[in-house]
Amino acid sequence: MAPRIDHLVTSGTFQLDGGSWDVENNVWVVGNDDECVVIDAPHDARAIVDAVHGRKVTAVLLTHAHNDHINAAQQVAEALKAPVYLHPDDLMLWREVHDDGDPAHVLQDGDRFDVAGATLTALHTPGHSPGSTCFYLRDAGVVFTGDTLFAGGPGATGRSYSDFPTIISSIRSRLLTLPSDTVVHTGHGPSTTIGAEAPHLQEWIDRGH
Repeated sequence: MAPRIDHLVTSGTFQLDGGSWDVENNVWVVGNDDECVVIDAPHDARAIVDAVHGRKVTAVLLTHAHNDHINAAQQVAEALKAPVYLHPDDLMLWREVHDDGDPAHVLQDGDRFDVAGATLTALHTPGHSPGSTCFYLRDAGVVFTGDTLFAGGPGATGRSYSDFPTIISSIRSRLLTLPSDTVVHTGHGPSTTIGAEAPHLQEWIDRGH
């Protein structure tokens, strides 16, 4: 049986390069009645802890280290006694938000996280940020893409540490190669599928974002 996927939306601000924007972030909790993992920890630690409903949290997995995905990570980890995982290429972004130490664990491409009888596999997908990572739950036909891929195209690449050709390469080689019926759960906004997004790759390249 595939794990249950619970969805929570939190609200706050995204801050980078001197700018500030109001945002709503998706938080995904993957597991069963006994254990789970949390994907991203934005804005509201109490709401995230409440969404766990007392289950054992085996990992807090961060898709990347922009402040609006990590600003509650330390509080969540402490409250749930759970380890935080982040790709090391995003540590400079983490340190802009948290000056009290780096995440407990280094996240690398291909890392596997077993939860509720299924496995999440880390896919390093740089571009939106150098350490951006997606998490593929093959057993459920789902990929959690953070800000790498949305309904309608790639995540933004107009700010520091981002690069458009790199995100296109990541999407082409790591995400659009997944089965077309794979559900894409994003870091903001609605979900989509690989099949819905794949035909538009050249359009994104032509428009440049």
